[in-house]
Amino acid sequence: MKIKEGFILRSICGQNVISGEGAANVNFSKLVSLNETAAFLFSKVLGTEFTPETMADLLLEEYEVTRERALADCEALCNQWVEIGIAE
Repeated sequence: MKIKEGFILRSICGQNVISGEGAANVNFSKLVSLNETAAFLFSKVLGTEFTPETMADLLLEEYEVTRERALADCEALCNQWVEIGIAE
């Protein structure tokens, strides 16, 4: 999977927010707030092909978490990103 073109991570009033830019995202009228961990993952996978497994590996390098928990959380996050239209 991959983050769609035109989505960027910004810090707005201390919150990590994904917003859509450009004509391709003109119908994306949402701001998606991310916690610190999700923002870390977004910044690491932006512009690359990734899977929940590769995201879990990134979490294991940065945080103290079990592989099972990291993978379950990354699978859920990927599903959310696809559902709201920022990843495909």
